[in-house]
Order: sequence, then C-alpha cells, then structure tokens
Amino acid sequence: MSEIDERARKLSSDRGAIAPAKFAHVVRRTSKFEECIRWYQTVLKAEVVHSDAMLAFLTYDDEHHRVAIAALPGLEDASPMAVGVDHIAYTYADLGDLLSTYVRLKGEGIEPFWCINHGPTVSMYYKDPDGGRVELQVDVIPTREAIDTWMRSDEFAKNPIGVIFDADEFLERYKAGEPLSLLCERPQLPEGVDPSEMLRF
Repeated sequence: MSEIDERARKLSSDRGAIAPAKFAHVVRRTSKFEECIRWYQTVLKAEVVHSDAMLAFLTYDDEHHRVAIAALPGLEDASPMAVGVDHIAYTYADLGDLLSTYVRLKGEGIEPFWCINHGPTVSMYYKDPDGGRVELQVDVIPTREAIDTWMRSDEFAKNPIGVIFDADEFLERYKAGEPLSLLCERPQLPEGVDPSEMLRF
C-alpha cells in the first residue's frame, strides 16, 4: 500500500471513532512553583526534563513529560469542593512497590490523607502543596476482565467507594507475610455504615 493510500485509509469514515492511544500528561497551575516541582519529583520519583521561570516538565517513564507545572503568581486557592478534576491517579506494578513508596514518602514527611481499599485497587491519596489530590494505587484483582466483572457486580453497586484502612497496620500485615489474597480482599462495611462515610477530603 502506498503512503497516499495509507493516509486515505487512516482518514476513512469506515474506521469510525478512534480512541486515544494513551493518556499523556497533566498540567498543574500553581503559585508555589518550586515547592510543587519538588513535591512531584519526590512523590513520583520524577526527573525534570526542562524548567524555567514559567514552566517545568517532569517525567518518570518513557513519555517525554507526564506532569507539567505552570507558574502563575497570585492564583487564588481553589475550594476543595469546587467543580473540576477531583484527583489524578498513578498505578504501581505491585503492592510491594506501593508500600515501599508509602514508607519512603513518610520518611520525607509526606503522608496520605486517605487510605482505602476500593476493591479493584488498594489506594493511598495524597495532597500536593496546593491541595491537589493524587492517588497512588495498585490493582489487586489480577486481570482487566476480572476487574470489569467485579465493577459490574452487585457487590460494587452496594459500595462503589470502598473501605478505609490504616496504612501502618496494613504495612505490618504485609511485612508479616499475610497472603496477598487475604490482605487485599476488601472487607465488608461495618453494619449500619453507609459507603459515603468512607469518603475523606
């Protein structure tokens, strides 16, 4: 097929809607420029690929940048309950990597404000210097198909939020060798507790 034919094929309406190939990056506006750069470097173990007085671009993998930070002096603080993006999430390869990151960040004085077993994920939520929320998570159901099935289940419908946990207790259970299947299984909500009571902001 010639290049012109290939281009015509790409533009053919027969292909229908085309989803993006991947999620590329997020951009944060801040008046705490250097502080935000350090925070995202620390939390994501990210490298700064470019920084000047106005913009910084950071990456932690093969993407040229995953996070950009824009310096805009004098920004007003956003209300935590304002319309907009609630949080951004990053997935770790396994539970050991997530818990190692928890220990490392705690040593840097960065602690999660919310730890929750959603069911498909075990998640720890942090706040950046502007209060922007960042979820660090690990998938604890082994396949995409199994997660999809679980999220379509009555169990998920009854509690789409999850059950909170104590990070240090969870870490000790991991270190003691508790089987991952038991450690990561989402517990039932206590009797009479509404799932909304599991939320933290």
